[in-house]
Formats: sequence, structure tokens, C-alpha cells
Amino acid sequence: MNAMVVLILSIVGIAAGYGFYAKTIDKQVIQPDAKKATPAKMYMDGVDFTPAGRHVLFGYQFKSIAALGPILGPIVAVQWGWLPALLWIILGTIFIGWVQDYASIMIGVREEGQTFGALSYRLISPRSRLILITFIYFYLWLIMGAFGVQVGFNLLTNPAVPLGVIFVILVGILAGQMTYKWKQDIILTTVVTVVLALVGIWLGTLPGVKSLFSSLYGTAGGATSPTWFLAVTQARFIGTLLVVIICYFGAVLPIWRWAQPINYVSFWIVLLGIVGGLIGLFIWRPSMGDFPAYTTWTVAGLGPLWPILFVTIACGAISGWHSLVSSSGTARQLESETDALYVGGGSMFLEMFFATMAFLTATVAFGGLQGYKDAGGGAAAASVFSKGLAAFMNQWGLDKALGEGFGVAYGAVFLTLMALTIMYLVVRFMRVASAEALGDRFPVMKNVHVGTIVALILTLILIWLVPFLQIWVMFGAANQLMASLALLLVTLWLMSKGKRYQWTLWPFAFMFVTTIGALAFKIYEAFVLNLPNAGTKHGALTVGQYSTAQVVIGLIAVILMVTALILAWDGIKAIRRYQAEAAAPAKP
Repeated sequence: MNAMVVLILSIVGIAAGYGFYAKTIDKQVIQPDAKKATPAKMYMDGVDFTPAGRHVLFGYQFKSIAALGPILGPIVAVQWGWLPALLWIILGTIFIGWVQDYASIMIGVREEGQTFGALSYRLISPRSRLILITFIYFYLWLIMGAFGVQVGFNLLTNPAVPLGVIFVILVGILAGQMTYKWKQDIILTTVVTVVLALVGIWLGTLPGVKSLFSSLYGTAGGATSPTWFLAVTQARFIGTLLVVIICYFGAVLPIWRWAQPINYVSFWIVLLGIVGGLIGLFIWRPSMGDFPAYTTWTVAGLGPLWPILFVTIACGAISGWHSLVSSSGTARQLESETDALYVGGGSMFLEMFFATMAFLTATVAFGGLQGYKDAGGGAAAASVFSKGLAAFMNQWGLDKALGEGFGVAYGAVFLTLMALTIMYLVVRFMRVASAEALGDRFPVMKNVHVGTIVALILTLILIWLVPFLQIWVMFGAANQLMASLALLLVTLWLMSKGKRYQWTLWPFAFMFVTTIGALAFKIYEAFVLNLPNAGTKHGALTVGQYSTAQVVIGLIAVILMVTALILAWDGIKAIRRYQAEAAAPAKP
């Protein structure tokens, strides 16, 4: 299979999914009204409810939904072969992914920016509010752990990365100031801030800068960073500390001051990387070599193709995280209902294309299956992507123009931004969820700083304690289960409004059964396969640390499964109630 054929299939999928299916649903079922006042205009508070132009909001939405999921997921999933991974990326997006993202925006807009917790109380049952909030909190915690390990342990410990990341954050703050305080033209703001960001990334690759961070990390002269505790080295400790600081500010500052403008600038860094990689692919036109279409049903360390592949590719096809961003974030910034499909559906299809690019870094950048394994395979997915993207961009001479190693550094900054721009939004949602669940009983949890600090302490525990691949599959299962619950809420909302609902009901059913199966497998794996054999399976960890990690993962899986089953049971009863009401004869 040639890379060009894969790109053509992806483009055809976008044309069919967005150009036909999505536009048909938008026009015939949802019927957006440009004259209706949106929550962003009705409740404008300058913090969460802030009207934003459709192009700015598109950048914010894409950068807020596209994190490490569409990158690492496909790179891990190709271990089952390239065909299952590619089919799920394209077909999952067409029939499920954009459906959830777009519908979540519209339910948020039509219901005055209410959270899923409030909507579940009304649409499902009174007890579902607390149950859903509990589920969401543990799910968000897994996101922080999965992304935090990659950023704090791997990406930020590369001495060529931190300065570039800091530059992007600073120019993102400048973009917010130029847009909302100085009232500058968006084109001028974009050009100035993106150029400054690129300069910052280049400066981070200079020998003097890398030497400075190497000394800080204890790796000067090629030395190994000293271990401080558990598996946490000096470099990893500093890396996770940077993650915590960045996420703290992103969670407590107004959205226009931090999250929205930084995500907007980061969007352009990501887009330039995608375009640069595409140009290289068109010049190179590589094939997959000996990479097989299918390898085996069960991959060691991961599990069976069904249900695990469908949760391993956690964002490139469908992601529950998107529903939270769309309903509680984007819906509160939408200027017009008619922008929803462009922002929500369009961003999801762009993410599908992005996931396809990540898929190609694994399958074609290294010449085939053996090259993929030699580059680290699924266990080193972040490294595979940054090296693969650099291989694409170097086809047109990026390293020759900006210095050897710039391409790999750009890819690493690219990945770091993909994660961080999500993580501070996750912490923001975690402190809102904890305030909703515990605020009445413990008023201190309503304080934004307390809720944020609690979330970050829990994040550090997960990052420092549990191995990455175990967190990743658990995060994927929770993520897709969140997507199924979001689709359930949307289905109930459509039924309550007397609208066609089959286009969300069947995706809900498929995702729910699949993810419950994945959680059941993880519980079995943690308590039956891994925990009793900790003495022989602990690898680089101590037996105690490995055993504790299995208990943590297993208990989180149990909590997620129980809460999801209760919500689904109440949801099915609500579906029957709405069906009975629709079938009842009208009163005279």
C-alpha cells in the first residue's frame, strides 16, 4: 500500500462524511438558526461565555480536541496490522466521531450552555447527575495520567523542547492581549505570534540552550539523569513540575487570557507541521514495504483486536473528550448556530486526516514493519511520530535550512503542545466536576485554586506510579465510554424534542458494548493476569510499585464500569419513557 493511496482514501472519507452525511443531518434534523441568540451572547461574562469568530473557534476547537490520542493511538494500533487501524480511523469518524462532536455543541447551545451533569439530571434521572460527574472525574484523571507521562517523562526531558514550548505559551498570551485588549486584526495577530513561536522553537535547538537544559536535567555530557524516587529521575521530576505549573495557570485563568489564544497559536504550529509532512509525502511517495495488513488477533501487552483496538485509537475516530470540550467549552463561545457544523464537524474530520498522518509515520516512514519496530514501535509511539514527521519534512530539506535535528525537535514540540493544550482544559473540567459533586458538602472545593491543586496532586500520583501503556489503554476505554454516554444524552435530547435520533442511538450502542468489553478485559488483566504474577512481570518497576499500579488500574476500571452500567440502565428506561410518550395519543 502506497502513502498516496491512504491519503486519497482519507480525502474521500472527508468528502463523503462532511460534504454529504454531516450536511444532510445539519440541514434536515438539527436545522440551525442564525437568528437565535447563543449562550455566548446571552451570558457573556468574559470567563467561560465569550463569543468568538468561527475561524478562531475552529482553531480553538481543533487544538482542544486533538491531543495525543490521534497521534499515539494509530501508532500503537498498527500492531494489529495497518488495515484494521485505517478502517476504524475513517469509518469511525464518518459514522460516529463527527456525530458526537457536532451534536454535543448543539445540545450545549440549545440548552443554554448547561453541563452534561445538569442535562443528565433532567434527561435521564436525578441520581444520574452525581454518577455521571463521578465517572467524568475519574475519566479526566486518566487523561491527565496518560498525557502527563508522555509530556513530563519523555517530551519535556528532551533539552531541545522546553524553550520552544515556553515561547509558544508566551506568544499565545500575547495573541490574547492583541485580540481582546488591543483589538488588533486577526491576520496581523496570527502572523506576528506564529512567526515568534517558530523563532522560539528554533532557538530551543541551539547548542547553548540545549546545554543549559541538559545541566538542569543532570544529563550534561551524555550522562544519565539521576533517579530521585520510584522511576522518577531528576529530568522527569522537572518535566512533570513544568506540566503542573502550566496546567495550573490554564485551569484558573479566564479562557480568553490563556486557553483560547494559546490553543489558537498552537493550532498553526500543528497545521504547519501537517502541511510540511504532506509536502514531504508528495515528494517521497513511500510505500509500506513489508508492513502487513493484518498481524494477529491478540497483541501481547495490549489484548484482542476487539474491543481493544477500538479504544487504543482513542481520538482519531471518536473521543468522549470531544463531547466535554464541545458542550461545556465551544458551545459557550459559538457566535451563531450555523457555525456549529463548521467548527465541530469540520474539526473532527481534520483530526481524522491528522490521525491518518500519524498512521503513516508508523507504516511508511521507516520502510516497513521492521523499521517501525526498530524505531521503538508502540511502546515508543511519541518517538516514532517525531522521527517519522521529521523524515517526511526532511524530504524538502528542513534540517538543511534550519540545522540538523530541527525536524525532530519540531515534532517533539508539536507533540508537547498537542498534549498540554488539552491538559489544562482537563484540569479546568476536573475542578468544575469536583465543585459540582462535593461543593455542597465541602464548600472549599468550590474554590478554583483548591479544586485545581487537588486535581494536579492526583495527576502526579498517576504519572509517577503507573506505567504508560497500562494508563493508555485504560484512558482509551474510559474515553470511548464517555463518548457512548455523550451519545446517549444526545439521543435522549433528540427524542425529547421529537427529532430523528437513530443516527446517534446506534453509535451509542456500538461504543457502549465495545468499551464495557474493554473495561472488563482490563479488570481481568489487572486482577487475574498481572497482580498474581507481579514477581515475574514487573519489568523495570519494583514488585510493590507494579502491584500497586495493577490495583489502581483495576479499581478505576471497576468504578468506571459500575457507573456506566447504572447510567446506561437509567438511560434505557428514559428511552422507553420517551418512546411511550411519543406513541401516546394526543390529548384533545
